[in-house]
Amino acid sequence: SRWSGSSSALGSLLGISAEPPLAALGQHPPPVATDKEEQKRLLENRPDQPQNPKVLRIAIIGAPNAGKSTLSNQLLGRKVFPVSKKVHTTRCKAQGVITHQDTQLIILDTPGLTNPLKAKRHNLEEAMLTDPWDSMKHADLVLVLVDVSDHWTRNSLSKEVLKCLAQFPHIPSVLVLNKVDILKKKFLLLEIATDLTEGIVNGKKLEVKSAAKQDSRSSVKLPLHNTQASPSESKVPGSPSGQEKNQAQGASGLDKSSDVGGAGTTGEARGPKHHEHEDLKCVKGWPHFQEIFMLAALHGEEVDTLKRYLLMQAKPGPWEFHSDVLTNQSPQEICDNIIREKVLEYLPLEVPYGVTQVTEIWEEGECGELFIMQSLLVPRESHKRMLIGRGGKVISRIAQEAGQDLMNTFLCDVRLKLKVEVK
Repeated sequence: SRWSGSSSALGSLLGISAEPPLAALGQHPPPVATDKEEQKRLLENRPDQPQNPKVLRIAIIGAPNAGKSTLSNQLLGRKVFPVSKKVHTTRCKAQGVITHQDTQLIILDTPGLTNPLKAKRHNLEEAMLTDPWDSMKHADLVLVLVDVSDHWTRNSLSKEVLKCLAQFPHIPSVLVLNKVDILKKKFLLLEIATDLTEGIVNGKKLEVKSAAKQDSRSSVKLPLHNTQASPSESKVPGSPSGQEKNQAQGASGLDKSSDVGGAGTTGEARGPKHHEHEDLKCVKGWPHFQEIFMLAALHGEEVDTLKRYLLMQAKPGPWEFHSDVLTNQSPQEICDNIIREKVLEYLPLEVPYGVTQVTEIWEEGECGELFIMQSLLVPRESHKRMLIGRGGKVISRIAQEAGQDLMNTFLCDVRLKLKVEVK
């Protein structure tokens, strides 16, 4: 069963009563401008700084297909990043901007961390190998996303992710377990969390008692220091002091101690030593995460809880963007990416990577509707037949779905026409 509206995924996993569901955050996000020049002006506009501005730059890293773009879109409240089940849909380094009251969160959506061998196989740009590292340099916080529905990879962090964390140990990191709704056996989440954190979160040991019980109420011992505990929280069985309570308030129920200052602190004082020379071969997890969140990004479950946490981690500092900016991409880039996403979705693996997109028409009508005509150039006649589909079914489905997404992004009527030609 899915966890509906509980404020603590782990709390509900452990049978701890949770607080009522949180209200959706903030007002509606601004649409992206449909006009290239207007978007450019917006990006060049001086930020409308509030009195005490706060800012947080967030790098989201993880294996290709962990759901980074889906999570970014959910946090933003509009579709800005392309999403596909095929690997490497995100090819460029784009930013998303969330402005809430006096706080600005800047999401650095990174391509899935990959290695040169895979990059060569998928014919990927050189930039895809360096970009994730590049965004790490600018981040104040890193979210490491793991797809728990993938039983091959969910019990250890990929070598690329570990390398990345080891290279930037001073940047606070948070573990986000994604696609928890797909996981039938919820007790596995504790095992996964323990493996991925080496049993340590925010400097505290995570102890799992009786995982052998294999039911959703197996008790867990988490040495926690009490921070604003709500009356509904139960005492941890066998906890060293009566004060320590099992927190059901974070998205994970793993809200760690007030004494180490959450993910906002740089952690230098007790921070991890530089892991560069350590052999990462035998390492499965990262023992320096400050927090764990569990969510289903596709359905938006628990995303608000994560968003609140991120807003709380923001530090005083000037905004980088005007509050009307949702992304630094041009409208054409967003359009290209969304059409490409659909092409990836409906065609066999080798075809989409050879498609060239050419925008022939981009016009705004008198009533504010947007008319787009794009040619998709393919290298072979057989690819053209595949892309058009029997009776034009495939191409019209791509146009319809992409058009729908673009309406959500631009908040206006979009008429999209696609032509397929052999180049």
